[in-house]
Amino acid sequence: MKNTEDKMESKECRMKNRNRNVGTTFQTKLIYILAAIFFSLAANAQCAMCRAALAGDSNVKKAEAVNNGIVYLMVIPYLLVAIIGVLIYRMYQSKKKKAE
Repeated sequence: MKNTEDKMESKECRMKNRNRNVGTTFQTKLIYILAAIFFSLAANAQCAMCRAALAGDSNVKKAEAVNNGIVYLMVIPYLLVAIIGVLIYRMYQSKKKKAE
């Protein structure tokens, strides 16, 4: 009987600690989010050299080339993540079919 009471008390303590940790993790996440928002407002989209090289109307072709390069560099990681996601999805689907 005492053993079951000890288990119940330890379970209650764990639940109290879990509930206490939920509030603190939410507060720390909120602090991190606010810090990221406020400290990222001063960031510029381009470096000073890129901006100086592309300033003016005569550099339209260079500006288009830089923008296309940025898009190309941005697309590659998204494609890799999508391909890995599809492979993982297929793996789980094949496991489900084998289990049935």
